[in-house]
Amino acid sequence: MKKIPLLALLSVILALSFTSCVSTKKYRASVAWVEQLQRDSLTALHQLNDCNTNLNDVKAERASLQNKNSSLSDKNSSLSNKNTSLESENASVTNDLNSLSAASKMTIADQAKRLKNLQDMVQAQKDVMLKLKNTISDALMKYKADELSVYIKDGNIYVSLQEKLLFKSGSDVVDPKGKEALKSLSLVLNSTKDINVIIEGHTDNVPIKTALFKDNWDLSTARATSILRTMTKDDGFDANRITASGKGEFHPVTSNDTMEGRASNRRTEIILSPDLKELYSILYQ
Repeated sequence: MKKIPLLALLSVILALSFTSCVSTKKYRASVAWVEQLQRDSLTALHQLNDCNTNLNDVKAERASLQNKNSSLSDKNSSLSNKNTSLESENASVTNDLNSLSAASKMTIADQAKRLKNLQDMVQAQKDVMLKLKNTISDALMKYKADELSVYIKDGNIYVSLQEKLLFKSGSDVVDPKGKEALKSLSLVLNSTKDINVIIEGHTDNVPIKTALFKDNWDLSTARATSILRTMTKDDGFDANRITASGKGEFHPVTSNDTMEGRASNRRTEIILSPDLKELYSILYQ
C-alpha cells in the first residue's frame, strides 16, 4: 500500500473543515480515518523494507550455498581421483601378494636344500680364499714383515706392501725389489680364476707438492697406477680384472703422530676379491 502524502491529507482535512454540510462528528471521523490510513501505510512500508532485507539475506545465502556446492564438487572430483589411484595401488599390492604367495609355496625341504647350497658355497669360497692366502704368503715369504703382510679381512685377501719395498720417497717409480715382489704375486694370480684385484695407494698426512704431484691424493693415485701397469704390462695379469685408485692420507692404519706410524701408513694395498656371481645366482633365484 502506497503512503499518502501529508500535504494531500491536510488538503482533505481543510476541505472538510470549510464544508458547512459536514458535521463535526464526520470531520473527526475523517481525520481518524486519515490517521489510520497513514499508520497502515507506514506499517506496510516497514513490512516492505523487511521483505527487501529478507530477500537480500536469501540472495546472500544462495550465493554462499552455490560457493559451497562448487567447493564440494571440486573436493568430490579430487576424492574420485584419489580413489582411482588407491584402486590402482591396491591392484599392484594384490599382484605383489599373489607373487609372494606363490613364492611362499616353496616346501620346507626346498628351503633347507637352498640354504644348504648357500652354506656349502660360502664355505667353499672361504676355503678357496684361505688356500690362496697361504699360497701368496709362501710365494712372498722371503720378504720381511716390515716390507709386506698378507691377511684376510671381510672375506677379501689383503697384500699390504710398504713404501720402502716399492718406492723412493715422493716417487711413483717402482723399485726393482718391488717389481720382483709384484711379479711373484702376479704368477700366483695368473693361475687363479674368479678373483678380481683392486690396488689402493695410501700416504701419510705430511703434505706434498712437487712438479709431478699436487698433493698426497695425486701421489697415491700415481703409485697405484704404476703398480697396475707393472702387473699387467710386465707380468701379464689380465687388465679386465684389475682396478687402481688413490686414497691419499684419508685411510690410515695407525696414528700419524710418530715416525713409525707415518711409515706404516705409506703403503699400497692389493685387495683380492672373489667373484660372487654364482653365489648371487643362488641367493636370488
